[in-house]
Amino acid sequence: MSSILSISAKQNLSVLVFAEVSANHNQSFDTAVELINKAKECGADAVKFQAYTPETLTIDCDNEYFQIEHPEWGGQTLYELYKKAYTPWEWLGKLKKVADEVGIIFLCTAFDKTSVDLLEGLDICAHKISSFELVDLPLIEYVAKTGKPLIMSTGMADLSEIAEAVDTARKAGAEEISLLKCVSSYPANPEDMNLRTIPDMKERFGCPVGFSDHSMGIGASVCAVALGAAIIEKHFTLSRKIETPDSFFSIEPQELKELVENIRIAEKALGKVHYGLTEDERKSRTFRRSLFVVEDVKKGEVFTNSNIKSIRPANG
Repeated sequence: MSSILSISAKQNLSVLVFAEVSANHNQSFDTAVELINKAKECGADAVKFQAYTPETLTIDCDNEYFQIEHPEWGGQTLYELYKKAYTPWEWLGKLKKVADEVGIIFLCTAFDKTSVDLLEGLDICAHKISSFELVDLPLIEYVAKTGKPLIMSTGMADLSEIAEAVDTARKAGAEEISLLKCVSSYPANPEDMNLRTIPDMKERFGCPVGFSDHSMGIGASVCAVALGAAIIEKHFTLSRKIETPDSFFSIEPQELKELVENIRIAEKALGKVHYGLTEDERKSRTFRRSLFVVEDVKKGEVFTNSNIKSIRPANG
């Protein structure tokens, strides 16, 4: 399998940064457009939405199994939450056009076959599978058959489930696969992330590996880049003061800008395996220590620790 993931003619020779809108449009098309523009302004490579409806994810039922227990989402059913959070499908073509016009990659997660068909009709450049759908092997097979690059999040999954998803995708014809290390907690705790899994996952599955980061702040994402992450996905909102189902664990525009800037610094700092001088260090080398005679020494007199010293600069 290729170690390069090509998305909309952009290859992950540099880390790809995805600004995940999810529910942060707050059911406002204008807000969704503003989020696209802000993501571009902040330096993100892609802006991502989600293609589902309440009916494609669950049923309208208040049985205890459908009730949510969560500090932010509790007191409602799954159906009620998804009704607040979903992106109207009639927006997606218009939003892709906006993204194309401003020059940012448009991505969208598919949750069932009907949403895959919708996104294929928009000629989306790559497909994304969420952590919760990683065990939906028929969906993965259906997406893989499109021949588009496939990105799969791995939250909650054990090693055998990840392997089965990758195997299913490859057997169905997926040639470009990327996996995202993920912790499906909202917000996620840094101590639960185990980011050292990233290089191991890359070696095991022979594909690019990224990080879908649900933690607060940007530190974990930058750390993931240092461990070889090829993609960083981060939920993005105009303001955490705007109450949406996802805003409480999302980053704001200034944070997204700082994330991108710090990732680019990290990429440069990682560099390559290298021993020896840089060009700038050649100038600094003149300030190394060298031996200087620090006292008058007569002909035939022996050098000692008193009349010879190792001091800076290097011109001794």
